[in-house]
Amino acid sequence: MEMVGTLLPLILMFAIFYFLLIRPQQKKQKAIREMHNALQRGDKIITIGGLHGTIDAVDEDTIVLLVNDNRKLTFDRAAIREVVNPD
Repeated sequence: MEMVGTLLPLILMFAIFYFLLIRPQQKKQKAIREMHNALQRGDKIITIGGLHGTIDAVDEDTIVLLVNDNRKLTFDRAAIREVVNPD
């Protein structure tokens, strides 16, 4: 019985860390992964560096963006921060 009293605070601390830190981070990573998998030609995006552009081509690991004056830039798919398509 004394062992349960010793382990209970440790179990509670682990549960608090899981629900406050680990689980939200896993959800965020899953949402980013789904967003990266759903990228398609014509999407307006922002990169992690703040560059705004329109996707011209999508490869397995890279994205080609159209930016000012129809200039094309190639980025890793992981460099896309968010999709800003107007609904």
